[in-house]
Amino acid sequence: MNPEHLELCASQAWRDVLRDLIVPYALADTRLGHDVLEVGPGPGMTTDLLRAKVPKLTAVELDEHLARELADRLVGTNVEVVRADATAMPFDGERFTGAVSFTMLHHVPTIELQDCLFAEVARVLRPGAVFVASDSVASDALAALHNDDVYNPVDPTTVEARLETAGFASAEVRSNEFGWAANATR
Repeated sequence: MNPEHLELCASQAWRDVLRDLIVPYALADTRLGHDVLEVGPGPGMTTDLLRAKVPKLTAVELDEHLARELADRLVGTNVEVVRADATAMPFDGERFTGAVSFTMLHHVPTIELQDCLFAEVARVLRPGAVFVASDSVASDALAALHNDDVYNPVDPTTVEARLETAGFASAEVRSNEFGWAANATR
């Protein structure tokens, strides 16, 4: 992330938006189980919200600096931070009881890699487990925020078919003018 974007994603204002709008909209009444995977926590604002709701949370972060800072901040908690590429995770198949990804998929540089990430999440989820994904819809303002950064927004009208192709038994996508959320069952 560029410095301006990272500053925003680590701010109290963004934490409030996540807490009050994005996470409740995406999760609704979804039960994630006791061993949950978070893909792409960045500075960990969603991690902080999730760790209060689940017994065990594993956060996979590609960026070495962000992963180290998050791991240091959450030492001694119910969160394990793993620095890894979410398109090739170092976990056994069918390990997790649920998975989430909030407002990060647009940082995956290609549609093919996004689809690989979806397939990898399906691989590490137990049968019947749910993957909750959420992201913003494309906009000129968000494109400007991602100056000198990856910005590959996901078209919500394609998500259901892409998740099912990736190995999910079913997927349901909801969207509004600001963002979308998908619940996909493995």
